Amino acid sequence: MSIEEFPRQFARTRRFTLGAPRDFTVSADGERVLFLRSGQLWLYESGTERMLAAEAGSYATDLQAHLAAYTAGGALWAVATDGSAPRRIPVAGPVTDPRPSPDGTLISYVTAGALRVVRADGPGDRLLAGPEDPDVTYGLADHTASTSIGRSRGFWWSPGSDALLVARVDTSPVQRWYVTDPSDPARPPRAVRYPAAGTPNALTSLHLFTVQGTRTSVDLSFEYLVSADWGPAGPVVGLHSRDQRTMRVVAVDPPTGQGTLLSVTTDEAWVEFQPGTPTHTASGVPVMSAVRGDARAIRIGQVLSPEGLHVRAVFGAVGERVLFTASEEPTQTHVWSYGPDSGFVRLTEEPGVHTACAGGSTVVIDSRTPDGQTVTVLHDGKPAGEIAVLTEEPLVTPRPLHLVLGKRQLRSRLHLPSWYEEGSPALPVLLSPYAGPGMQVVTMARGWYTAVCQWYAEQGFAVLATDGRGTPGRGIAWQRSIIGDRLGPVLEDQIDALHAAAERYPALELERVAIRGWSFSGYLAAGAVLLRPDVFHAAVAGAAPADRRLYDTYWEERFLGHPDEEPEAYDRSSLLPHAHKLTRPLMLVHGLADENVLPVQTLRLSAALLAAGRPHTVLPLSGTGHLVAREGVADNLLLLELDFIKKSLNL
Repeated sequence: MSIEEFPRQFARTRRFTLGAPRDFTVSADGERVLFLRSGQLWLYESGTERMLAAEAGSYATDLQAHLAAYTAGGALWAVATDGSAPRRIPVAGPVTDPRPSPDGTLISYVTAGALRVVRADGPGDRLLAGPEDPDVTYGLADHTASTSIGRSRGFWWSPGSDALLVARVDTSPVQRWYVTDPSDPARPPRAVRYPAAGTPNALTSLHLFTVQGTRTSVDLSFEYLVSADWGPAGPVVGLHSRDQRTMRVVAVDPPTGQGTLLSVTTDEAWVEFQPGTPTHTASGVPVMSAVRGDARAIRIGQVLSPEGLHVRAVFGAVGERVLFTASEEPTQTHVWSYGPDSGFVRLTEEPGVHTACAGGSTVVIDSRTPDGQTVTVLHDGKPAGEIAVLTEEPLVTPRPLHLVLGKRQLRSRLHLPSWYEEGSPALPVLLSPYAGPGMQVVTMARGWYTAVCQWYAEQGFAVLATDGRGTPGRGIAWQRSIIGDRLGPVLEDQIDALHAAAERYPALELERVAIRGWSFSGYLAAGAVLLRPDVFHAAVAGAAPADRRLYDTYWEERFLGHPDEEPEAYDRSSLLPHAHKLTRPLMLVHGLADENVLPVQTLRLSAALLAAGRPHTVLPLSGTGHLVAREGVADNLLLLELDFIKKSLNL
């Protein structure tokens, strides 16, 4: 295949994820590793791999990973890791989030907003908690928890397999929006409970249920349930106030439901939970989020993580050893461990982005480096094998130049065409960042986005990506520099990086500069041509949250405050007031089934542009959500973007 086939390859392989192992689980004794690959459930044991199920959605295991429960076509399936065949378990209705009890005797699951439990050998399906009305669910995370907080679960088993801690969510206070498919006028609109900035959130409460069905309400008051876990020391939950400036960690007494306050943390901006905290070691030593200087840190008992180490997440406590990921340099994330005897030890060395999971003496390290993905299994700290990565190699090989640019030492990636030679004619520039607070794209890791950037470079562009202010991994002050203004500092960093790169590489032609992006970077791309047409000559803006008042409470209020109290911050950060300034070509793209950034965002921006008499292009994607991955859509969208950019720059 030739490079012309890259867009189709990109879509056909689902952004090069087919064949990639993911979602690892290590048994408590370290003997078994389960994982998903291309929608199949696999077992790694004694150095060999074996497929357990040919079709699996989400899955979970018991403590020792002898049993896995998973969904396929909405049905509940279970498979033992002893070599027996998968078996379908007859239950009530389509299944969400099946989870075996730690001892493997029961499986709990959610259907139609109800939490149910069934014996792992098949019979005994029964209701534990059923919704009192259509706006109530048990055992599910609400919209804000799953999309912004990062908490996807809504129930947690007790270590003794005799009870569950369950979230009850009441969405009746949340405003109701409607999503429809204009390409199918016979289909009725679908109601979506969407808590936009300044509006009421869902009401989340916690309850304890024994497997016999007795219920105890947990005596807590909070706006956001950020985390929950049930370890040997009992249930521990993390709570955020509405303004996110107060964090409470509370231990719950199972017999009474009474909460005991373990810690309170306040901050004038916001308090951030490190993923995986709070948790405990086997002896009950608490592992908590903390701050050390300008770095996000963790506190293990009375011990703080090292100075200058930016902790990303805690992924486990095995015995008294705590394992976590952290960065010393923002473009790299490494796996670390802490033990009372060994202290803090870094387990990974090769430049890249590494994550891990652990059980017993086994650690599975998932590494993304400039050469791609590798998965290494360690026993007692020594390599014991690898889990195969079967992804297809991109038809273009990323050739990024990693740069540190400008007075703020902006981390950037520059892609030049493989055929470009020094002294050749200058290249038009395409900025392809993300630049939002949710993730980084400028890392020492090869990903689908580096392949896409290189493909654009092979079309004759110098492609630049920059992680500026607000992105993670660079310190607390860096993250907070966008408070009150989601756009201004971010756009300034993109321009500074562009000019600094052009000073270093004369190949960049500043008279022809385009920018493309999706979601936050779509918002950035549209803002670039609206506010700085002197720098940017064309833009493609996909799924752009153009009006920050229309995005969700947790994410927007963290940076901009409550819109009733800080209206000027929302005006400053929204694009609609600037629609009349458009003088450059702008393509707006949006999936009409998007429930994260709803299509109203693009439609209102387009209406404001039309009212101001500003020509622009709108490309609606029928039946497409926030993630554009379907073959026939993802591939052709790349080609249409390329065509629009080339025509706009007179190429």
